[in-house]
Amino acid sequence: MSNPWIAIGALALVGVVIPLSMMVVSMLLRPSVPEQGKRATYESGEIPTGSSQKIRFNIQYYMVALLFVVFDIETVLIFPWTVIYQDAVSAIGIGPALYPMLAFLGILIVGLAWAWRNGAVQWITSPRASSRAVEQQ
Repeated sequence: MSNPWIAIGALALVGVVIPLSMMVVSMLLRPSVPEQGKRATYESGEIPTGSSQKIRFNIQYYMVALLFVVFDIETVLIFPWTVIYQDAVSAIGIGPALYPMLAFLGILIVGLAWAWRNGAVQWITSPRASSRAVEQQ
């Protein structure tokens, strides 16, 4: 009998070697024509002005994206469980089939409550938007 870890190691090795070899071959075969236009920053056809180091982005965009990914993965993990739930209940009983998913959902609810409590889901309005809201009232 062969060790199953040999197959896993071989798969991991192939998963690393193929992309690295493709990057090396691409680097060796591509033409190198350095010019100023290729090194310039390009953003949607606009000529960049100023320094990008001074721009401060709202962290809220990152937090919303991160929460989206977490709950999107939650959906991906819950869907297969719902598909096999009835078969699992008939095979192992309702408790062993239901408790792990309840624990998973509980952890996610605690995480959402923590994010909500720390203000991760509250959108911060800019002073300009606040002044417009006051003017409209």
